[in-house]
Amino acid sequence: MLSYAYTVYYGTFIHLPRLPDEPATLTSPPKHRLSINHGALWVSQAEGKIEGFDWEVKNEHGLKKFIEKMGWKAEDKKGEDSDKDEVRKLVRIVKARKERNGFFFPGFIDTHIHAPQYPNSGIFGSSTLLDWLETYTFPMESSFGNKDSPIIPPPTAHTVYNRVVARTLSHGTTCAAYYATIHVPATNLLANICHTRGQRALVGRVCMDDPTICPSYYRDDCAASSLSATKESIAHIHALDPSQTLIRPIITPRFAPSCTHTSLSQLGALAASTSPPTAIQTHISENVNEVALVAELFPDSKSYADVYDSAGLLTPRTILAHAVHLSPDERALIAKRSSAVSHCPASNSALGSGFCPVRQLLDDGIAVGLGTDVSGGWSPSVLEAVRQACLVSRHVAFRDENEKKDVINGEAGAERKSPNREKISVEEGLYLATRGGAGVVGMQDAIGGFEVEMWWDAQMVEIGGLVEGNDSGEGGDEGGCGSSNVDVFGWESWEEKIAKWVWGGDDRNVRAVWVAGRLVHGRDC
Repeated sequence: MLSYAYTVYYGTFIHLPRLPDEPATLTSPPKHRLSINHGALWVSQAEGKIEGFDWEVKNEHGLKKFIEKMGWKAEDKKGEDSDKDEVRKLVRIVKARKERNGFFFPGFIDTHIHAPQYPNSGIFGSSTLLDWLETYTFPMESSFGNKDSPIIPPPTAHTVYNRVVARTLSHGTTCAAYYATIHVPATNLLANICHTRGQRALVGRVCMDDPTICPSYYRDDCAASSLSATKESIAHIHALDPSQTLIRPIITPRFAPSCTHTSLSQLGALAASTSPPTAIQTHISENVNEVALVAELFPDSKSYADVYDSAGLLTPRTILAHAVHLSPDERALIAKRSSAVSHCPASNSALGSGFCPVRQLLDDGIAVGLGTDVSGGWSPSVLEAVRQACLVSRHVAFRDENEKKDVINGEAGAERKSPNREKISVEEGLYLATRGGAGVVGMQDAIGGFEVEMWWDAQMVEIGGLVEGNDSGEGGDEGGCGSSNVDVFGWESWEEKIAKWVWGGDDRNVRAVWVAGRLVHGRDC
């Protein structure tokens, strides 16, 4: 078997640059522009990180000259190399096909997804959040325990977890923050599957011990047992990946109503006791009825966010899902604690939870990424989350303009924000799906873009070949190898092609996916 020093990727590379430190204005949000380059980029086979790039490589002849200049030897088509001295310099070449409008793009980061709920995708019906939990979620998640053999995950867990990891990878998701269930064996299985398949993941055993809210058939016995089981799962993940470069544990109180204050406080203390502190994920202010329930259950707390803060759960490593109905004081507290938000637009719309004011969160200095929230969200595709984030932002803009709630400080006659300011562009949506998500999971310097020393967590996308045919419209890219739902006619700019991909693309456009330089999903055709 041949050993390669590098993999050289050749073609078009597109990502979103980091934003400059320039303050946004009342009329204009930060400007996100695609960085589009053509050339060669090389990744260390041993490290899985980007070592360099050369945007002066313009064509196949230039690529050949570049390989020679670097002192490398391109992979022999026969797969043979008898010169041991040359093995160290052997390189593999991967090309994005120009004729298919192919390009390399950073892998997507799903900052909120419930792995065991995947079988329920798309069957939310007309349920609201709390009804949906009781009708669909808790029964499904409870099936991941094995009554006959409690220390062995049931077949359901193997089937569902293998499927959800394969499916998210096929959509270009290279990193995911997963909620599991209360069952330690099944949670450990999810971590094992992510590790084996090569998907970067934060995996959390769900904690829920409040007998007044949680169903009798699906809850922890008490705060102590919830803490003990969480420690057991964390220990397994540390043993599985001691360096935590691929799989990391994440402490996961389901949401405040499902946990006693004792449990919340013990989990907060557990997170703080490790070095570095362990990440935390939970839900906040998803639904107005949920917010009212929290106020009823925690009467001594100032707000939903204060419940978490008083338990030590608002930290720089905390991911708060939804955040649809936060008060100004809560936003200020979350920003002060440097906690982050996972925006789940598809789920918020599907369950009728509301429209998250993402621009307000960003203005307040809160890091925001995107989550699919499967199965509240119907799709495991972060690209779908990008679409929905763009659409929801337009509803927010219309609502605020229509209700005239955009007056600064509520003062009549004061300067008003432009309604267009609330809108999230395609480019900003993609930023939230990559750079934004990287910040939410605490890996902003390691993933989410194409920079030297970043992991090669990437996807190769093919939008599709040019539409060809007669006046009847026949021909094009339907069916067969590399089929695509996106029509490209040849006169579009790259910015326009990317917009078409965002609004019309799906997993059929994802030809290959890499995590830390390892091919984790790929099509043969």
